[in-house]
Formats: sequence, C-alpha cells, structure tokens
Amino acid sequence: MPINQDMTPDVEPGLLDALQHQVAVFARRAEQTRLGGTGQLRNSMDRAAYLLLNRLDLEGPMGVKALAAGMGIDSSTVTRQVAPLVDTGLVKRTSHPEDGRAVVLQLSPRGQIRLEEVRSSRRELMARVTDGWTKEERESFCSLLTRFNSSLSARQTGLPPADSPTPAPSSG
Repeated sequence: MPINQDMTPDVEPGLLDALQHQVAVFARRAEQTRLGGTGQLRNSMDRAAYLLLNRLDLEGPMGVKALAAGMGIDSSTVTRQVAPLVDTGLVKRTSHPEDGRAVVLQLSPRGQIRLEEVRSSRRELMARVTDGWTKEERESFCSLLTRFNSSLSARQTGLPPADSPTPAPSSG
C-alpha cells in the first residue's frame, strides 16, 4: 500500500478516522465488560488471567520465558500475572521433565474447569452479540479481527504480519 508524505497509508482519511474511532469504542466496551460472558460468570476473569490460562491450555506446560515470548510481554509481567493464578490453584508449578532444576507452569485440573466455564460463558456472549449475523459474517469478522490483531502485534514486535489471516485463539 502506498504511503503518502505524512506517513499514513494512501487511504481516505475519513475512513481511517472512522476505523480508529470504532477501534477506540470497541476497546472501551471490551474493557467495560471485559468481554466477561453472561450470567454469574460475567466479569469473573480478567483479560490477563484468561490469556495466560488459554495459552497454557493450548500449548501445554512451559516456562515463564517461553510463555512471555509467546504472549509478546516480558517475563517479569508473566511472573506477576501468574502469581495469583498459582495462589488460587488455577496454575501449578512443576519441575521440567528434562531438567528437574527448571520450573514449568501448567494448567491445573481446577484451572481447566474454570477456563472452560469462562470460555462457555464468553461463547454465549459472542452468540448473543452476533445474533442475527450469518455464519459467513461471523467468519469474516473473526478473520479480519485476527488479521488486524496480527498486524498490530507485528508493529509492536517489528516483525512482518503473518501471511495467513486464519483465526486462532491467541495471546493478547
């Protein structure tokens, strides 16, 4: 995409203004609701906890450094965010299977149950929010949002965006 002299893409400014406004509104609404789901589980797990538990579930046990790298945050942030998850029994620290001196973080059975409760509640919320949308509209929105998040992540890390806009549960 061509870039003009003020370093913005050569796209109609009104469209970019509308896009940035909608992203700002989305961010505010997401933070207000924390996209927490429905019923008693609404707002019951913060974003950081959800993303950490989700990554451990999808990728299995791992060390703090690997978890931090995969989420694009530093190790001290992961250590701080994991501490209450360990204290509440959602995550457990275990010895690395190949190096007993190293510690890995692992989703506990309690954490697995809690994560599935939150996922279920959030799926219900997504179904309600997109009620009246076609399957194709949901797929398109998910694909574009995934691509958007990938591009934002690439800008932060300095890496090129992933070629494939295929949706996947991700970090944050």
